Amino acid sequence: MSAIKQVVIVGGGTAGWISAALLAKKLNTINPESVQITLVESPDIPIMGVGEGTWPTIRKTLAEIGIAEDEFIRECDASFKQGAEFVNWYQNPSDVGKHSYFHPLNATFHAAYDFNLAPYWLLDNSEHKLPYDMATASQSYISQQGLAPKLITTPQYDAILNYSYHLNAAKFADLLTKHAVRLGVKHIKANVQNVALDTAGFIKQVDTDSAGSIIGDLFIDCSGSKALLLNGALDVQWKSISDYIFNDTALAIQVPYEDESTAIASNTIATAHQHGWTWDIGLQNRRGVGYVYSSNHTSDENAYDTLLDYIGVKDTDLSIRKIPLNLGYREKFWHKNCVAVGMSAAFIEPLEASAIFLIEAAVNMIAEQFPHHRDNLSFVEKQFNETFTLRWEKSVDFIKLHYCISKRRDTQYWIDNTSEASIPKSLQEKLAFWRHNVPSKFDFDYAFEPFVLDSYLFVLYGLKFETDLSLKQSCYLHKQEAAKKMLEVQKFNQQLAAGLPTNRDLINKILKNGLSKI
Repeated sequence: MSAIKQVVIVGGGTAGWISAALLAKKLNTINPESVQITLVESPDIPIMGVGEGTWPTIRKTLAEIGIAEDEFIRECDASFKQGAEFVNWYQNPSDVGKHSYFHPLNATFHAAYDFNLAPYWLLDNSEHKLPYDMATASQSYISQQGLAPKLITTPQYDAILNYSYHLNAAKFADLLTKHAVRLGVKHIKANVQNVALDTAGFIKQVDTDSAGSIIGDLFIDCSGSKALLLNGALDVQWKSISDYIFNDTALAIQVPYEDESTAIASNTIATAHQHGWTWDIGLQNRRGVGYVYSSNHTSDENAYDTLLDYIGVKDTDLSIRKIPLNLGYREKFWHKNCVAVGMSAAFIEPLEASAIFLIEAAVNMIAEQFPHHRDNLSFVEKQFNETFTLRWEKSVDFIKLHYCISKRRDTQYWIDNTSEASIPKSLQEKLAFWRHNVPSKFDFDYAFEPFVLDSYLFVLYGLKFETDLSLKQSCYLHKQEAAKKMLEVQKFNQQLAAGLPTNRDLINKILKNGLSKI
């Protein structure tokens, strides 16, 4: 049979259930004449449950699969996220005190792709010059004030300021499960014990311990770092990125709020330490806190102490999970009739919360180019592999940027992170060019780059990267327009601050009254 009619997804969690729900919706699985989807999930393996940050694309995904925003917020303990604050990445705080900058989710009045304010900001030598993020984006100021990105009267998934969410990953997987089943996905709880191949090396079925053999035409591997299909059965190898990204271990803890009125941060807080960094994510009823570190630069005992010190205690009865991080990506993401999504495909540390976005991106591409005939598999495989190799290479560059331009040298960890040997060649070339040129849209000419020009500008100039424009000052002819745009940001700050509720207040109103329909 040449038609591809049966899709089998191995593995649940966020990757498996986003794959199931989005594909079911886009392929109209509820119609028995359409492509049918079966998800096989082990009843014995809990999901990792620490992927609690998202990108704004998740709003479109949720709306598309039919989950109301207020339902999602109630069911997943979700809160609004407007970006990330990076604390103490610039220099050792013992020497210079606390320093922080924001990477917001939007620059309110402009995108640098259309009108780049960065050179005008760099050339501003005035006494009251604001930091780059505060000068060019209202969202940085609003996040700093702990305010929400919308009003209770703003319709579901609409925004005043662009936003995503922090969420409880385990509850999110449960919510996706219910909706995927309503969309026609067949859910089987069983352990995959064997993967059978045909004579051409394609997967023909997975054999389980309690549900027999499950035959499929296309298989999606969402089995996490084990990659039961792509690695275990098809032997597609892993490409390590440990030469560039050193953090190979995480400690995770859930910290309750002191009381129900505690403010909920409007952004992730990423704080640099001597041998890694902590994440701090505010949900409705708790904070998700973790420490990501390099085991080659510090001991587990020291890492535990760093995490507890960040929380502000010397000891705790709260459970702390230790999670090994296998950093890298597959040499191929799609091979024959199997495609890997999520951690079975790749994993980079969670610094910019890109994991769920890349799951969404993968599933959207699978759906858009779905190979309904087996003859189409080789073409789709080639397209998918080229696109996602690019996406992961670009992701490595952007994550490394946060480390390699830091001026911290207080430990061997930071010395190694800033050494030229640990910086990908592609990033080295850009940084050399940016020493005398502001990054522009011509440096980001691939449609599928995960991190865009504005993101690079916020990190570069948040960390005070030095770009010398002395030889080209006369080229910047729109100083008045730039000054006007930056003044508009400050005026808009005051309007927003006067009208927006706090993150906590808006969530409480949504829990009580819901949101307006679209």
